[in-house]
Amino acid sequence: MARTDRLVTLINLLRDGALHRAQDLASGLGVSVRTVYRDMDRLLAAGVPIQGTPGTGYRMADTIALPPLHLSPAELDVLQLGIAIVSEAADPALSAAAQTLTQKIDMALPAETVAEADAWKTALTPLANAARGLSHMVSLRSAIAGRQKLRLSYRDTAEQTRQDTIRPLKLESWGRVWLLTAWSETGSAFRDFRVDLIETATPLPELFADEPGKRLSDRV
Repeated sequence: MARTDRLVTLINLLRDGALHRAQDLASGLGVSVRTVYRDMDRLLAAGVPIQGTPGTGYRMADTIALPPLHLSPAELDVLQLGIAIVSEAADPALSAAAQTLTQKIDMALPAETVAEADAWKTALTPLANAARGLSHMVSLRSAIAGRQKLRLSYRDTAEQTRQDTIRPLKLESWGRVWLLTAWSETGSAFRDFRVDLIETATPLPELFADEPGKRLSDRV
């Protein structure tokens, strides 16, 4: 049997979900146990979801194999935001699956250094309470990308409603809280706003440009 045909046969044998010993597979295929070990290594290298090690047996993992995907930055953001919402589900199984999916996506993403000019835009970590601030995400992200000033109405920790004109610089999450880092025009200082406490975020017609002391890189 040619190697390619043998590999396909192995996949079909393992699809039943049962544990198969290498000795039994070798006997059925008419090859050596060492050949089965090498074939398993080839299948694993090809991304076939096989579980097991020499001496313990092999089975097909209960996973879904997807072909290579090419996502646009916007599509990746949608995926991450969706995972963030699911991670807040009351079902612990769904929440755990969201976090493991996050790790798999992070492992699959290409490693590259973010250009300094783009570093201010966004930093999304899908482990925060996305549901509460979801209604503001689009306007906040658009304002960051377009360098557009915003007029915020937000509740402080004393439940008092306040107003602030800001230059939005970065959107990120820490633990379960989404934060918007901005330069406050009202207070003339950098501020972090909890997104779940923002009541309204109104875009202003005024844009902003980089100014020394007001850039994200200037924050100490």
